[in-house]
Amino acid sequence: MPAPDNQRLNRIEQLCAKHGLRMTGQRRTIARILTEALDHPDVEEVHRRANKVDSRISLSTVYRTLKLFADKGILERHEFGAGRGRYEEAPRRHHDHLIDVDSGRVIEFRNEAIERIQERVARELGFRLIGHRLELYGVPLKRGKD
Repeated sequence: MPAPDNQRLNRIEQLCAKHGLRMTGQRRTIARILTEALDHPDVEEVHRRANKVDSRISLSTVYRTLKLFADKGILERHEFGAGRGRYEEAPRRHHDHLIDVDSGRVIEFRNEAIERIQERVARELGFRLIGHRLELYGVPLKRGKD
């Protein structure tokens, strides 16, 4: 069962407090923007959204804040092959990503068969898997007749 909205909306702020970070009004705005994000925004997109809430938030503040949150493990930074970092809240449950190279859309998924194969490959090579990151890149299949 998902957490109630009031807890979800404050999750990044709660993680910041847990890490002892001072929460300025601008950091709080950026944290809320990220908590509410249904996509994986880059710095410029976070700045655009934050600037609608508080026009005093500069691009450099967004850069510094996202780097700080990522360094503390509150956010994960992804490249997704586009040459720019995109961010998401550090997942509570592992998932992988499928990136639509035409639109840049990111689809989160979890596949137990893939997870088992990765574990097996690591064991066969003499390792205990402690983590991984899987990114699949694709284009949509054409629907109907061409």
